[in-house]
Amino acid sequence: MKTRTGPKPGKKNEKRPLGIPAVKDRVVQQALLMVLEPIYEHRFAEHSYGFRPGRSCHDALRRVYGQLVDGHHHVVDIDIKGYFDTINQDRLLKLVEEDVADGAVISLIKQFLKAGVLEEDGKMEPTDTGTPQGGVISPLLSNLYLDELDHRMETDGYAMTRYADDMVILCRSHEEAEKVLESGCAWMESVQLTLHPEKTRIVDMSQPEAHFDFLGYRFKRSRRGKILRLVRPKSVSKIKDGVRKGTKRCNGHAMEEIIRRINPRLRGWFGYFKQVHESVHQSMDGWVRMRLRSIYRKRQKKRGRGRGTDHHLWLNQHFTELGLFNLRQAKAEAISLHSGGNC
Repeated sequence: MKTRTGPKPGKKNEKRPLGIPAVKDRVVQQALLMVLEPIYEHRFAEHSYGFRPGRSCHDALRRVYGQLVDGHHHVVDIDIKGYFDTINQDRLLKLVEEDVADGAVISLIKQFLKAGVLEEDGKMEPTDTGTPQGGVISPLLSNLYLDELDHRMETDGYAMTRYADDMVILCRSHEEAEKVLESGCAWMESVQLTLHPEKTRIVDMSQPEAHFDFLGYRFKRSRRGKILRLVRPKSVSKIKDGVRKGTKRCNGHAMEEIIRRINPRLRGWFGYFKQVHESVHQSMDGWVRMRLRSIYRKRQKKRGRGRGTDHHLWLNQHFTELGLFNLRQAKAEAISLHSGGNC
């Protein structure tokens, strides 16, 4: 297996070990996955969604939204500090051995875990803890490590939703939430995992403006008491940074070509954030058109961004006719295909 360190998203100065399997390793890991996945799929908890067949982020997000609407307003937002890097390999291997008796399989898994990390200076650092991110079999192993916690929460009747190491537990009272957090902290400590002290918290979603983030979405209580699905600021910044690169005012391409190049970004962003409130898509549509109008202004030797009367010079319909992907329209079409608007 080829391994290297890579930057953490949003954390320029921090790196994480990435397991990049060579072709032969990938084939072997895929074969192992095909053998192990059926063994564990039947035992994994219903509320575990990460990297499992027939399940997705959107399924997890719908579950959380439904529970909030149903009155589970006290949210235990759990953040495990460096989860994939700090998994106890001895405990993980013992968990595998409970269901797998083949010594050759255990030996292969152990080799994958201890493949090491190739640093920038060419030195190979050993990996005595954690499971390499990027490996074909790593998601299954990471789910197995947290499986006991999943079933504890399920047995105790708590509304937990987990996607890999991202998890929230929704409760009906603050007292229940405090009890869940205390229990969760104790379990994490018992398996050598650490909760992030600043990011792990209890959120009272019955309060106006209260919010928490999960899988890139932001769940927020509006002032009128409605639960809104929005986009967390970091995810908004990411799509805007990408669009900015393709819509610089000094852009020498034809407008049709500019639109053709940014459309894949917009379609991909919508594909993931299609569940958010339509106001988010409306706002993003307006921002994108502002960027395009600014290009027109530049070409007319005008300063500033495309605002005000520019809307009358270059109508929204103009960009639609040039093929610009419209997020708000895509949302309306998605709603029409799904009863209840829960797309």
